Amino acid sequence: MNKIKTIKIFDVNISKIDNESFLRLINEGIAGKSKLCIAYANADSLNKIYDNNELRKAYSSFPVIHPDGIGVYLASKFLYGDKGLESRLTGSDFYELLIKNSILHNHSIYFFGHTEEILNEIANIHPELKIAGLQEGYSFSSEIVISDINRLNPDIIIIGLSCPVQEKWMFQNRDKINFGIMLAVGDGIKVFANKKIRGPLFIRRSGFEWFVRFILDPVSNFKKYIIGNPLFVFRIIREKFKS
Repeated sequence: MNKIKTIKIFDVNISKIDNESFLRLINEGIAGKSKLCIAYANADSLNKIYDNNELRKAYSSFPVIHPDGIGVYLASKFLYGDKGLESRLTGSDFYELLIKNSILHNHSIYFFGHTEEILNEIANIHPELKIAGLQEGYSFSSEIVISDINRLNPDIIIIGLSCPVQEKWMFQNRDKINFGIMLAVGDGIKVFANKKIRGPLFIRRSGFEWFVRFILDPVSNFKKYIIGNPLFVFRIIREKFKS
């Protein structure tokens, strides 16, 4: 794998990568039978990393951390100016591209996380997608999941257990898995089932997709967005003037 340029936020190396390069990296990894762990960094996950050394250690061990959302993009510009991230990426946009790419190249995917309902919907709406296996994320044995993955040998393993559970799971179990591109996606696993609420295109382009989610589910998202977003801004400002 070619060395990817990075920026550092809260001691985490975030990859300066666009969607096209991201897909190429996955395709090359599959062709080379590589084992690769990929996580995402957004305002929420970086808040969790901030005072969690165990989670930071896991993130630091992953070769690719893809930026996710307006928060990390603006933070990179504030901290690094023109040397920050070159474009705003979202996991949700990328996962839609990944579906098309996987169908095009006949890549097999093992989905691990969320509910059986969501997983079954992925199979229903993407009959052309090569699904190696499905495992819900609320009641499982890691030993059985690992055995299942190694038996089925998927090209890609989508892990949607929420942050920080999925990152810690990858960190603790990656050496037990034979090969495959492991991609932590959190709630983004619903994108594959077309169940992720995203709002109109102009809202997505403006960077306020998070606000739509808050309005539709304020109880679940209050801490993540209404408390988390200002906290992230405060920490980024402190990071700027600390350095």
